[in-house]
Amino acid sequence: MPRFDPHPQRRPALIAGASSGIGAATAVALAEQGYPVALGARRIEVCQELAEKIRADGGEAFAHRLDVSDNASVEEFIAESEKALGPAEIVVYGAGDLEFGHVWDLNPDEFGSQVQVHLQGAQRFAYHLLPQMIARRRGDFVVIGSDCVDVPRPGVGAYNAAKTGLEAMAVQLRKELEGTGVRASVVRPGATQTGMGMNAKPEVVGPLLDDWVKWGFARHPYFLRASDLAAAVTAVVGTPRGAHLVLVEVQPEAPLTEPKTDGEQGSR
Repeated sequence: MPRFDPHPQRRPALIAGASSGIGAATAVALAEQGYPVALGARRIEVCQELAEKIRADGGEAFAHRLDVSDNASVEEFIAESEKALGPAEIVVYGAGDLEFGHVWDLNPDEFGSQVQVHLQGAQRFAYHLLPQMIARRRGDFVVIGSDCVDVPRPGVGAYNAAKTGLEAMAVQLRKELEGTGVRASVVRPGATQTGMGMNAKPEVVGPLLDDWVKWGFARHPYFLRASDLAAAVTAVVGTPRGAHLVLVEVQPEAPLTEPKTDGEQGSR
């Protein structure tokens, strides 16, 4: 007899931050694998367009406005999503933005906004959804972390702090949820090409990138695609019960180098 009942055939997934980047790619990837998906973000018109495309391609999707910094908005998004698709079996928390600046340059409101979106928003989803998952004794709660948790980068002080707090909370959740049947996981991206931070001025980004090179954060120019992270999320939530992918870090593969000739390799 198996140690756990298998996943149910229908597993609705609620995705925070689904209007672009990793969230949007995850919505598409999960829908392609048969998961009903609820798309939430402040840019509701973008989510609605993506939901329409998913439905046109044969998937099941629902879109609703979501402001993760507003508890009432989170409650409404969850309630309407579950009314449309059924109880959430999967949560993917990928909401976030990026403010460039040294720790001492960011005013406290800017700094706090990063913590609000990346960390407190995820806790709001945990507060409203984990009790019912625990009651059903199953579910996946996945947060999108960052490799800056491992090695903080200069010039994004608030983002570093917020993502570090988010991953710490996910580790704590994993310990608190042990034995409940609910899995808390982190998908940790390396450098990824998304729209986040693209509105920054060149005079801000230039010195920042120079700093990153100095500290060894830019070994090569290749970036991940959002779809690479979506593949990691689908692997995490698709893992059969009885196993738990706790942390999946995804890094861009470096460009291929020219093989050395015999002369370059030297004599032995």
